[in-house]
Amino acid sequence: MKKHHSVLNQRQGKLSPDILSIGEKILSGHRLNDKDALLLFEKAPVSYLGSIANRIRISRHGKVTYFNRNFHIEPTNICVFDCKFCSYSRELKKQSEGWTLTEAEMLAQVDAYTGKAETEVHIVGGVHPKMGLEFFGNLLAKIKEKRPDLHIKGYTAVELEYMIRKAGKSYREGLAYLKEKGLDSLPGGGAEIFDPEIRKQICADKCNANQWLDIHRTVHQLDMKSNATILYGHIESYKHRISHMEALRQLQDETGGFNAFIPLKFRNGDNQMSDIDEVNLIEDAKMFSMARIYLDNFPHIKAYWPMIGRETAQLLQDFGVNDLDGTIDDTTKIYSMAGAEEQHPVMNTSEIVALIKSSGHSPVERDSLYHELRDYSDNKAGVVL
Repeated sequence: MKKHHSVLNQRQGKLSPDILSIGEKILSGHRLNDKDALLLFEKAPVSYLGSIANRIRISRHGKVTYFNRNFHIEPTNICVFDCKFCSYSRELKKQSEGWTLTEAEMLAQVDAYTGKAETEVHIVGGVHPKMGLEFFGNLLAKIKEKRPDLHIKGYTAVELEYMIRKAGKSYREGLAYLKEKGLDSLPGGGAEIFDPEIRKQICADKCNANQWLDIHRTVHQLDMKSNATILYGHIESYKHRISHMEALRQLQDETGGFNAFIPLKFRNGDNQMSDIDEVNLIEDAKMFSMARIYLDNFPHIKAYWPMIGRETAQLLQDFGVNDLDGTIDDTTKIYSMAGAEEQHPVMNTSEIVALIKSSGHSPVERDSLYHELRDYSDNKAGVVL
């Protein structure tokens, strides 16, 4: 206990006994409860939270930071739902302002990576009423025909709830069908904030928290993995963030099926919530630190660099983050359209390796399920990989 106290008090200045006590309990292996989590969010200096989160990160992963080689397919930005924070989607009646890719166009995007080192394709987009379960099942099967080695991470719970409901199937039936066609895992999008009152204000017409959780529960029961997210920095409170993470922690206790948690920062460009200021870097560091501290049963905390910016993602490696996502290759518009730091999100392997190494961490390429593919710790930055 004295050892923990010494480490946590280092460079922290004078901290209240209750804050120090909570930190000691965490590092002694006690699970953070909601009352203590709220106190940390409200009262603890971000440097203190970072020191705890970093110790947890180091104990689990050392200095390793993971990345993968991936690209995105975004089938459409036409969407039947009206999320107030979204800068990406367009209503069906405004199709001229958006895009809808054909199956042939999406398969051509896969063909463009033939012979390249990418190991994952990430498929997410708007909810188009004419792109249903059978449409996406056929697409998955044809992608697997072309690239049986390519891991397909596809469709948010929002997309899945709509297409499965429209097909008249249960979640288990619909997800089992997509798995048979080639779906390998789920991204974590669409979670936003689970609190029903906040959800009513920012995304009232799409799937609710229980439906999101039920879909991920079913995915895990089908022996597939998924990620989880939170949308932070808008009208929610710290209590809402904690409640959101508690629901995820409970489901992870039940299934063990989540790979990573990704805090997603609200961006206010060109959407119905543009009057709300974005939170600052200190709040970012606080959110990521608390995610690592609170979600003790999640293996990985990811900073999605196209949304938060590569420099911030680099910094957050010392605040609990051990994954920076992937190379992306400028194949996503979801956050750049909202004014994210990265308007053209692309990093080649050399660049992401250099980014990780320059902060004193060890870059390791992974596959989608966190099997290590290559350790770049001794590779010289600047060499094309």
